[in-house]
Amino acid sequence: MSKDTQAWGSRVGLILAMAGNAVGLGNFLRFPVQAVQNGGGAFIIPYLICFLLMGIPLLYIEWASGRFGGKFGNHSTPYILDSMVKGRILKYIGVFGIFTNVAVAAYYCYIESWTMSYVYHSLVGTFEGMNQTSVAQFFNNYVDISKSSTGIPYEAVVFYIACLLLNTYILSKGLKGIEKVAKIGMPLLILFGLILAIKGLTLGTSGASELFPNANAWDGLNFLWTPQYESILDLKVWMAAAGQIFFTLSVGMGTIQCYAAYMSSKDDIALNAVSAGFMNEFVEVVLGSAIVIPIAAGYLGLDWVLENAGFGMAFQTMPYLFQQWGPVLAAFAGLFWFGLLFFAGITSSLAMGTPWMGFMKDEFNWGQNKGAWSFGLLILIMGLPTVIFFQEGVFDEYDYWAGTISLVVFAMLETILFSWIFGMKKGWAEITSGADIQVPLIFKFIIKFVTPVMLIIIFLGSLFKPLNNDWSGNVKSLFTGNGWNLDNGSIVKTVMHAGIKDKIAAATDPAVIAQLQDQIMYLNIARFLLLGLFIFISLLVYTAFLKRRREGRATL
Repeated sequence: MSKDTQAWGSRVGLILAMAGNAVGLGNFLRFPVQAVQNGGGAFIIPYLICFLLMGIPLLYIEWASGRFGGKFGNHSTPYILDSMVKGRILKYIGVFGIFTNVAVAAYYCYIESWTMSYVYHSLVGTFEGMNQTSVAQFFNNYVDISKSSTGIPYEAVVFYIACLLLNTYILSKGLKGIEKVAKIGMPLLILFGLILAIKGLTLGTSGASELFPNANAWDGLNFLWTPQYESILDLKVWMAAAGQIFFTLSVGMGTIQCYAAYMSSKDDIALNAVSAGFMNEFVEVVLGSAIVIPIAAGYLGLDWVLENAGFGMAFQTMPYLFQQWGPVLAAFAGLFWFGLLFFAGITSSLAMGTPWMGFMKDEFNWGQNKGAWSFGLLILIMGLPTVIFFQEGVFDEYDYWAGTISLVVFAMLETILFSWIFGMKKGWAEITSGADIQVPLIFKFIIKFVTPVMLIIIFLGSLFKPLNNDWSGNVKSLFTGNGWNLDNGSIVKTVMHAGIKDKIAAATDPAVIAQLQDQIMYLNIARFLLLGLFIFISLLVYTAFLKRRREGRATL
């Protein structure tokens, strides 16, 4: 094992890099949509409670685990966990901390490349004069790689590769490159967000038209921030709120542990963790909720937003809305909005490369260049199917298994390991060692009991999600011997492609049946690639274990 000389240049740089890791596309694209789809103000209360009972504890756990593993020269989750508890098996839980980052980066960089492309198209005036339908169709044409709006063949692939090359180049510069991007990107992101938020909040009813006479930007904000206390009893909303916490804080991925592993054993983690966490919440809750929904409600009305809210609004609707400000302001708005999304994306995608690079350096003595470019090649191999077969569902399949299920599983396992196997006594000592703030003692209880229970409930709820979220009805059916009626969105049913098979059974047109069967084939290919990646990384971890055993430094 080579001695790692990398370190963070400053505390500000570390906090901005950690915040940049957390602040991602989900803050601006996923949070508003989740809030709208789960009742606006009905979503906020469970969301904030989940942040306190699950988000902050997971930040403490991952910062503490990372710094602890760093003391033993480990900078990726397999051997960070291995340093916490002696045993051959537990290091393989840490495989999730490398697998998730590679798999998520494969499709995340594709979304990031959309923002690069849309910055270009905004500045050259591509959207000028387009109506709403045309702007929406532009996106559909863009993700169809056989079409091009610039004359560049395979435009989407070209932008994806350009985005990947930029990420790889910055990663090859090590922590200094990541820190420099964070110091530039995070302030610009907040600046762009504030400009757009102020514009959205001052829009009022000025965007009303004959088609949408009741359009009002403040309706959007009121909907998001009017509490609905009955939601506290709705498990569906709690599941959505808890899921958003994973996305927004980047917990359950392994990137936080990797970043923290480069800290000195005397450095504070308590204040750093809270600072990065609350900076992310400011960006998400304050800026994220004040841009897309108010601007869309200001021009199209709240009813339209409630009916059409979705991930695609950022690309299929916002350019059209910006055109209402005139060509010059539209160009600047496009630069600010898609530039904001680009900085949010790249500060997160850079973090995804560090666990792979840290592992390969620790275990096989690979340098920064070799680690970065091998990561880029791996992402290219895993990612091209999400670009080429985007419309066949490969992108969504990656997002479901790597960007959702894997996060929950790893967070659940690492929390149980930290609290109950490593032990809360040692864990609490690690959290509070060198702390610049007094960590409330209540978190010791929350981390040991509340957070693990919440994560187990979330996992079981995803595994056995009942039809129409009718938990009470399913409990009753168990006593009547009828069994549970599972939703097609549950993990159990998703594994079997139940939703698609139901459509095949109901279809009569042979062409439709063939199309659905092809969809299953593409989804199975995606699963094969993800499973192959997990096995490949597991074999690397095993190879590293054999190497450590030969060198006399394996923990048994």
